[in-house]
Amino acid sequence: MDYKSSLIPDGNPMENLEKQLICPICLEMFTKPVVILPCQHNLCRKCANDIFQASNPYWTSRGSSVSMSGGRFRCPTCRHEVIMDRHGVYGLQRNLLVENIIDIYKQECSSRPLQKGSHPMCKEHEDEKINIYCLTCEVPTCSMCKVFGVHKACEVAPLQSVFQGQKTELNNCISMLVAGNDRVQTIITQLEESCRVTKENSHQVKEELSQKFDTLYAILDEKKSELLQRITQEQEEKLSFIEALIQQYQEQLDKSTKLVETAIQSLDEPGGATFLLISPSLSLCLPHSIVEASKGCQLGKTEQGFENMDCFTLDLEYIADALRAIDFGTDEEEEEFIEEDQEEEESTEGKEEGKKFIYLHGFIPSLIPQHEMPTTCKVLC
Repeated sequence: MDYKSSLIPDGNPMENLEKQLICPICLEMFTKPVVILPCQHNLCRKCANDIFQASNPYWTSRGSSVSMSGGRFRCPTCRHEVIMDRHGVYGLQRNLLVENIIDIYKQECSSRPLQKGSHPMCKEHEDEKINIYCLTCEVPTCSMCKVFGVHKACEVAPLQSVFQGQKTELNNCISMLVAGNDRVQTIITQLEESCRVTKENSHQVKEELSQKFDTLYAILDEKKSELLQRITQEQEEKLSFIEALIQQYQEQLDKSTKLVETAIQSLDEPGGATFLLISPSLSLCLPHSIVEASKGCQLGKTEQGFENMDCFTLDLEYIADALRAIDFGTDEEEEEFIEEDQEEEESTEGKEEGKKFIYLHGFIPSLIPQHEMPTTCKVLC
């Protein structure tokens, strides 16, 4: 390696380092991979390959099926002749040290702050520094422009005072922006907290509402079971009563059938003596049997519609309307609703006084007003 050319002279170290990393062929910073020649000079592999191909036009490229010997070319820096083998420039050794230096240099350049420029000079008077500020035109300028130039009639101020004033104003604006950002962040935090509390309250209210509706479902199921049990009990009592009547009529029918059979047998007797011997007993039994048979029609029976179960009909339309009217309301609305319920209860108390317990044969005791008792519930005995 040429140590004389690699010595970094006094000056900007980064600029001098950049000069040492310039390829003598492309005049750009080395492009990896970087190869080192036997004379210790460095080249981009691509640039070295271009020189080698130009010096050896008949040399086959890498990967060709034709096998040829190597070639030669001269170093562009020191003109030293470099002899290559059959691998060409791919047989040269890579200079990893230079590649690492390039990486460090690029990283340093990217992280290095911008270099502050020198004091700006006036465009009209190149030898004069900008040292005043034109308040009329609102531009910085030099003293010569104020004395002899375009800003001769303008109002000016010292550059440093204007700089300090604008800097102070900018700091105040920044402080205001920061304070505004803090207020906005505080509002955002409050809104996020409101979202969290809203979610928690909503979850709690949903749980309470679900519990209330579950309780309502349980009450409805319990009432349904109770009413179904009452209907079943009424059904069993009615069926028992009807089956008892059927049994009574069946017994009466059997007696009457036997009497008819006996009378028919006596009519079949061909001899008058035999018939007359039997007829006295029949004459004694027939009147009594006929009377008993006639009484069979007077056994207990039910009127038409006895099998109906209309007394268990429920009018749930008002309850359905009340369920449909369920909604979220204020405490005042709930108090008004309670007062209306109390008034309805007081108005129904007078009607309840006209009701009493009525016992019907084949029915359970029912709380039915006398004037509203259905005729289908009457039983004739």
